[in-house]
Amino acid sequence: MYRNEKYYFHSLEIGYLDSLPVRKTILFMESSYSAAVCSDLEKQFLTYNLHRPMKVGQYDEGRQLTYTMTTVDSPAKTMDVTLKIERSVGGGFAGQVYKVIILDIKTDRPTGIASGNTYAMKIFIPPSGFSRMFRNLLFAIGFQGSFQLQTNPVAARCGALWQKLIQRAARSRFGDRASVNGIHATFVDSTLGSCGELSDWVEGRTWQLEVDNRMDLLSKWDRGKKVDIAQLGSPEYRAKKEFMHRFVALLHEMGAHEFARQYEWSTWKSQPNCLKRLSTDSTPEKGLIAVDFRAGLALLPFLPMSPGDVKLIFQGLLRGSLVQFDRGSLATLKSFIDAHKDSFIDLLSLLEELEKSERIYRDSLPDITHNHFRLLFSRQLWSTMLSSSVTGWRVQNIIDEGFAQSLKKSPILLFIFWLLGLVPFLGRICRKCIGHRMWRKHYFSIPTNPSYFIRALKGKMAEAAISWHRDGRLTEAAAKTIAGSPGLFCIHLPFSLLPPGLHKFFTSWSYFKKRVEYIAVRPFRLYFNASLREEWLREMVDEGLRKRMLTHDDAREIATQLQEPFIQKYLQSLAVHVMTLPITQVVSVIIAAVYVLTHPELSWQEASATALVIIGAFQVIPISPGSLARGLYVLWLVIRERNFKDYNIAVVLGFLKYVGYLAFPIQMTYRYPTIARFMAAHWATEAVHAVPVFGESGALLEHKIFGVFYNRPLTIRRRMTHRAELRQTMRSRWRHMVPITLCATGALYGIDRWYLQFNDTIPGFKGILSLTFSGIKQLIAQLTSLRLPTPEQLAMLVHYLPFGAALFICGLTGGLVTAGCGGTPLNRRIILAALAGIVTGALYTALSGCLSVQAGTPAELIPLIIGGVWKMFGYTIATTIGAIETELSLPEPAAGQSPHP
Repeated sequence: MYRNEKYYFHSLEIGYLDSLPVRKTILFMESSYSAAVCSDLEKQFLTYNLHRPMKVGQYDEGRQLTYTMTTVDSPAKTMDVTLKIERSVGGGFAGQVYKVIILDIKTDRPTGIASGNTYAMKIFIPPSGFSRMFRNLLFAIGFQGSFQLQTNPVAARCGALWQKLIQRAARSRFGDRASVNGIHATFVDSTLGSCGELSDWVEGRTWQLEVDNRMDLLSKWDRGKKVDIAQLGSPEYRAKKEFMHRFVALLHEMGAHEFARQYEWSTWKSQPNCLKRLSTDSTPEKGLIAVDFRAGLALLPFLPMSPGDVKLIFQGLLRGSLVQFDRGSLATLKSFIDAHKDSFIDLLSLLEELEKSERIYRDSLPDITHNHFRLLFSRQLWSTMLSSSVTGWRVQNIIDEGFAQSLKKSPILLFIFWLLGLVPFLGRICRKCIGHRMWRKHYFSIPTNPSYFIRALKGKMAEAAISWHRDGRLTEAAAKTIAGSPGLFCIHLPFSLLPPGLHKFFTSWSYFKKRVEYIAVRPFRLYFNASLREEWLREMVDEGLRKRMLTHDDAREIATQLQEPFIQKYLQSLAVHVMTLPITQVVSVIIAAVYVLTHPELSWQEASATALVIIGAFQVIPISPGSLARGLYVLWLVIRERNFKDYNIAVVLGFLKYVGYLAFPIQMTYRYPTIARFMAAHWATEAVHAVPVFGESGALLEHKIFGVFYNRPLTIRRRMTHRAELRQTMRSRWRHMVPITLCATGALYGIDRWYLQFNDTIPGFKGILSLTFSGIKQLIAQLTSLRLPTPEQLAMLVHYLPFGAALFICGLTGGLVTAGCGGTPLNRRIILAALAGIVTGALYTALSGCLSVQAGTPAELIPLIIGGVWKMFGYTIATTIGAIETELSLPEPAAGQSPHP
């Protein structure tokens, strides 16, 4: 599971809403773990008396640590600092972050930190093994060396010095000394094998998901167009965007070009790097602070990982930087400081230190994109590179201090030891055997001492149990059991390659039962148990308040509606929709398996391609088995209750794939607009958090999704209300539907006649789907065999034009019908559009039959009628969607203007 260090700044409040407690929603699979169990297993590891130290991936709450730190001051000071971990607050590619409290400081001179205060400690090694591997791989590709922030104290020092100077520049530019987080010291953690830094702890959050019913104006503002500021909403969102834009401009102005990547808005993942202090909640435009200046991933020219990276790559190429990470321009920085010398008068010695440190840092890597031909002749470059390698190996505990001194005295031995690292996997083991006395003794004792081998195995089991328990793979009891059972350890070992949830699902019977119950049984309980449905909704409301997605007034309104019959009915229907979630996937896999098994003549490539086409087709078709079951359920409700009015939207949208999941939240907007908007936004933002990196809480994707599912409906509702008021002064119209329907039918008939010029017959609805299926299957087969599609296969696209044109024409028909209805109420406009689809389908079917007779291939009556029914059904949906889309997209009329453009 990916965890990002930004979460540690997010302070959440739990309180009371009138008499209703705001409870914390309990996730089904908790990510917390027992620090006491980890501590017990660590003590158990020590009892084995192994020659090697224990591998520690991260620290637990309550752990006390002592570091020798170097302050980021002018002049720098060295001090011994004892601190206690208050809590681990996550980690990403750049490293892991902790909230710590200083217990004791030993120094002969005053420093900027004080005992008893709280700080943030970041150590530049990810807690996740996959994150560490991926990060190191990208860095090695780009710079041909180890990740320097972790292994090179000089590199960590350079980043801290840049941040100190950036903080001073931001204070001068923005007039706020707290606009950039303060950094205090750097250090080396010999236990984790990484460098680290100590900075201020920020009591802050990312952003509020602000309720805004003028998303139309906000979209224009986002595009840089002039709008009436007085009518604009989302003040906190706008303040953050403006601050980050100005901050990026400042970073480029002072030469910190690649640091600016952390705050480029267009990357869609930089927003959590800028936080808002909780003490400034009442003033949206104040309290913003830049907190993160350590990139986790190198930006390679052929691997942009966000929309904004494409622009950044081209900007880097113009600066001569093919691979980007944390390089700045010292010449530009010096010019900037010279121009603002009064602001930097006390930090000039830091600039001198930065110049010296940058030379060492940049020469510590081969970095062929910057060093070029220097690698062929520069003795200083190779000397610095090899010397820094020794330091890095020492930081990572690959070598001990004695061997480090030997390497520094013997360039030949150093070069051979460096070459050993090029050997995959075994190279690191060989280095430890040669360079570290404890590891050498450990590796030699394993094959020669049976009792030590057993102790070493138990130590490995204890380490794995700690790691798996922290990841949420094992319960407390399971972790203790596996640490002492070689058989269970071997069973769990292959499952450790899976994500934590799947590992636990396949290895824990109790968790398996809970997950199955949650997926398969809970929806039925929700359907039959009113109190459970009410509790379900209350938990969602609590979560909405906690995340500030709901105002207290909205939450109070929802709380008063929980007992209303229609709310219970809608919640029951939502439970049915949850039950239909797996239907399409199960049916698609079964059909694909049956098809492959009944066609043994297919090669494995053809069988794979066919199975992919079948499964993929079920994902893209507008009506799937799951949506069909959902739609039939709503239709059954309409017939049983003889009530079309309260289901008129859901009965149409319920048949559509994906959109149908929001059918009842959309339907509820008529009677219960607040709860409908909230439920749609809640589910959408929860789903987006599953997106790697971009789905992070506080990132732009979360805000965009909230805007689409909550604020956009608010905007549309306000606009439609305004338009409905204007329509009351107009006469209702419906006769325009006749010529529009006739024109649509004529257009479809003309397409069929055009199609006949290239083919002998007119394919029916089933024929078009068959052609589409076979064409896609052939294209996938070509691609899986690494061959480009042939011109004949591409020419087959002409067969799909009638189908696509029919959908477009019907959608346009629905839009034109609703646009010409004058003062007709909205529900009747939608009914008229649906009626136009039915009539168009019927007339088109009759004309197609006549055209088939003229072409000499008359269609049989029964297939013609069946095809006509399908066309009427499909065209009705298309015209309805076209009408709804038109109503939703019409701009808000100005005062005195007609409600239609």
